[in-house]
Amino acid sequence: MADRPLTLMAVHAHPDDEATSTGGVLARCAAEGIRTVLVTCTDGGCGDGPGGVKPGDPGHDPAAVAALRRRELEASCEVLGIGRLELLGYADSGMMGWPANTAPGSFWSTPVDEAAARLAELMLRHRPDVVVTYDENGFYGHPDHIQANRITMAALALTGVASKVYWTTAPRTMMQEFGKVMREFGEDVPELDPAGDSAMPDIGLPDEEITTWVDTTGFGGQKFDSLAAHASQGENIFFLRMGKERFTQLMGVETFVRVHDTTGASLPEDDLFAGLR
Repeated sequence: MADRPLTLMAVHAHPDDEATSTGGVLARCAAEGIRTVLVTCTDGGCGDGPGGVKPGDPGHDPAAVAALRRRELEASCEVLGIGRLELLGYADSGMMGWPANTAPGSFWSTPVDEAAARLAELMLRHRPDVVVTYDENGFYGHPDHIQANRITMAALALTGVASKVYWTTAPRTMMQEFGKVMREFGEDVPELDPAGDSAMPDIGLPDEEITTWVDTTGFGGQKFDSLAAHASQGENIFFLRMGKERFTQLMGVETFVRVHDTTGASLPEDDLFAGLR
């Protein structure tokens, strides 16, 4: 390890996902001299087209949307100081139940072992010390997020390269606060019951189940700007309506569940690289 920098690999499903749950740690790690690698699994072609044209509507061109979103992703990576962007290039599968789920070349329809083998090659090339991806439910049930979890865990089993592995999550207390802010901005959001009996029982975790709390307040501006780089999806990125100061107050801590560790670092922790430096 002494002859190479510590390396963080984040495996995400779509362009813009890198910013929402890991933009802070990616920017912080880059500032600390840690090498950062972003793997984006799909082309984002099921996103909004110019003028907010939705998938399936007349004038929506998935190829053109994918090309635009790649440029936006590259701009986001520059903002966050990401050292290397790797694109798996699968077709965006859309939301669960969409026809795009089973379209030829979609990420959701790709055999896990096939995609995992490609990701394993990247892991062997970059030798990440820490790998971050989604939980088994893809945080909120998105098929491409679920698939990203599956191929990441399979690739890790094939390679055994990472000393630590994390799944992104959010504390229930933060989800409650987020719901309040969304309602303040006129969004229709169900109340989140801390006991888990709400309409959104699978989103986030009780605070005591979160293992890792990383302060990224100092990088809130970069995280906001990385989201803003995905301008074509602005209608869907609620956070941009808050402004940088409010955004940083709400999103200044990124939280994770540690699912693999060879370092023996004690929990809870405030550093993805605890035990490695």
